[in-house]
Amino acid sequence: MQAFAYSTPANVAEAVKAAAQEDSKYMAGGQTLLQSMKLGLIAPSAVIDLSTIADLKGICRDGNAIVIGAGTTHAEVAASAEVQQAIPALAELAGHIGDRQVRNRGTLGGSLANNDPAACYPAAVLGLGATVHTNQRKIAAEDFFVGVYTTALNEGEVITAVSFPIPEKAGWQKFKQPASRFSLVGVFVSKGPAGVRVAVTGAGANGVFRASGLEALLAGNFSAAALAGAAVPADELNSDLHGSAEYRAALIPVLAARAIA
Repeated sequence: MQAFAYSTPANVAEAVKAAAQEDSKYMAGGQTLLQSMKLGLIAPSAVIDLSTIADLKGICRDGNAIVIGAGTTHAEVAASAEVQQAIPALAELAGHIGDRQVRNRGTLGGSLANNDPAACYPAAVLGLGATVHTNQRKIAAEDFFVGVYTTALNEGEVITAVSFPIPEKAGWQKFKQPASRFSLVGVFVSKGPAGVRVAVTGAGANGVFRASGLEALLAGNFSAAALAGAAVPADELNSDLHGSAEYRAALIPVLAARAIA
């Protein structure tokens, strides 16, 4: 690993100023950044540690939404009484990300900014129609995820919080890759004021996506029975050593039905 400058800003403004240095990188929990640096995949000249910024942490209810600070860890989301009461599926999702070490270091904002195509949080954000807050603007879930490891964030922009609308019903099911515990396929389903949403992670060649065909089936009958015999096209899904596109396509409606049940 090459030498690099390291800073611990007290607030977002200081972090943005530090990030003006060429080839700098923000670090939230460090679950991806540090491993990439160790492998020599990236070599930033400076690392700005966002974990020291208190304003990026915390969970609260704001009207009909749960607002979670970007620096809040997976373990904190899973243990939150507010989240457990309002959106138990979100607490369930957070409580099964990686292992205990990952859950106590990894953060909501870090996961979303990295946008791993098999990460769990993107499915919850898209599946609940959440809004991503940054130091510059608010970004709707549909506009945030651009592609694999790619988001709508500008250079130097910092995620500060995510606002999750409280649904009438929601469920989450994950078929995990046993070694990495990432989602081979993960499905988040919700029903709320904006209708039915079905978001899928781990399967799409371009990252997280909404399964519009399943949403249409559930719009008139939000039940597992409505998905009996449902099919998802495999032509835009991943194929790798863990599972073919056809295998993932078969899993999606099964996991969606289980999430609803």
